[in-house]
Formats: sequence, C-alpha cells, structure tokens
Amino acid sequence: MSDKITVPKIVAKKRAKEPIAVLTAYDFQVASILDDCGIDILLVGDSLGNVVYGFDSTLPVTIEMMIAHTAAVVRGRTNALVVADMPFMSYTSIKDTLNNAGRLIKEAMAEAVKLEGGVRVADRIKALVEADIPVMGHIGLRPQAVNIMGGYKVQGRDKSETSSLLDDAKAVEDAGAFAVVIEGVAANVASKITETLSIPTIGIGAGAGCDGQVLVVNDMLGISEHTPKFVRNFAPLSNIIKDAVSDYIKSVRDKTFPGSKESYK
Repeated sequence: MSDKITVPKIVAKKRAKEPIAVLTAYDFQVASILDDCGIDILLVGDSLGNVVYGFDSTLPVTIEMMIAHTAAVVRGRTNALVVADMPFMSYTSIKDTLNNAGRLIKEAMAEAVKLEGGVRVADRIKALVEADIPVMGHIGLRPQAVNIMGGYKVQGRDKSETSSLLDDAKAVEDAGAFAVVIEGVAANVASKITETLSIPTIGIGAGAGCDGQVLVVNDMLGISEHTPKFVRNFAPLSNIIKDAVSDYIKSVRDKTFPGSKESYK
C-alpha cells in the first residue's frame, strides 16, 4: 500500500480519529526534511510573505510567488499532501479563483488549494470543487482580512462571533471543502465546530480539540524573532545557527578554515 497522502486519506483520518500533522514549507530542502519525518500535509502558506520576504503582513504576496514556492516544495516531497495558499486578491471572483487555482495546480503541481473565508467565499469553493480542485477552507482569524478585523484578534469570544464561525464552518463544508483551518479561535468554540463538521479541522491557535494542528515551521523551530502564544518552540535553531555562524566567522578570520581536510590536493 502506498504511503502517499491523498485528500481521501486526510478525510478518512477524521473518521478513524487519527490526528493530522501539518506544517508550512516554502522551499525544496525544508519540504524534503519534513516529508522524511512523515508529515501529513505541507502547507505552502502565504505566511512566506512574513518569514521569507520580510513583509509586515501576507497582503503583498502574489500568485507568482506562490507558484514558485509551491513548485519547489512539490519537488522536495515524496509522500505528503501539498496544499497551496491562494494569496490576497487572487479569488475575488469565480473566474479569477478558477484561473489562479488552476495555475497552482497545473504550473506548480499543488494537490489542493486553501482560501480564507466562510459564507462569503462558499460560491468560489463550490466552483473549484466542481472543477475537480480540492479545497481546504480557512475560518476564524484571517490574516488576509487583518485590516477589516482591526488586527490579529482571537475570534469566538462572544455568542455572535461563535454563531458566525459555525455558519462559516458549515458553509465551507457544504461547498465541498475536504478540510478547514481554524485559526485564532477560542478552544471550546473550535472543539464545537470540530464536533459539528464531518470534514477534518486543522487548528492553529485554536486549542487541542481540532482534528489536526498546523504551525509555521519557522516558528516551531525557533527561527522566528517573535512568536504567538500558541506556538511551542520545539528546537532553539536560532541560537544554534548563530553559534555556528559565529564559529565560522572566527575560523575564517583566524585562518583555521579551510584546513587540510577541506582542501583539494
């Protein structure tokens, strides 16, 4: 039996109560390492705008950036399912949605796309599914809507927000999405959504009650300068990298590198 992760296998994990592990990836080498570890889904997030390009938000990310990075990730993975984010303003109409998602599938060889929103984007999710493009939804805190939302604020802290989140989640499921990311949502509300839906929920800052979890790989490896409360640093790579680079600089300056072992004869 093949170890390749597919959309039906992800959906089946919810029924089997098997937690789904997701991480972002933006390049060939990191994708290859994560894939070797057995990650279920590699999400080529528009968070690359922050961690790769140094933007203050995800808003400047273009479809061309997403295609280039997704293609690199696809080349680096063997088994993981590759999902590509649709960047800001790439799905304002059904026509644009189909065109841009089609580019991610055809040019970058993504296996699914992710777009933010619930009720208001249900028609675009439905159109993509009807075009045989698998879709992962994204509700709750939506980074592409940071200006409308007034910042990165936790969602679901009152009855009105909770009701809207449940409506969004159901709309995403009814439109045909195979899974939905729940970001920045009160844990009890995310659990309620998870219990309500038949499709898997992938939490980020949404507590332990979701069917799976996703983190920005730079955050969980301790590379990012600032990390949200919901992130656990699984490795202090920033310090390790700084120590290694400092050692390299010293070795170059005191002429102990390269030595005989690193030189050709």
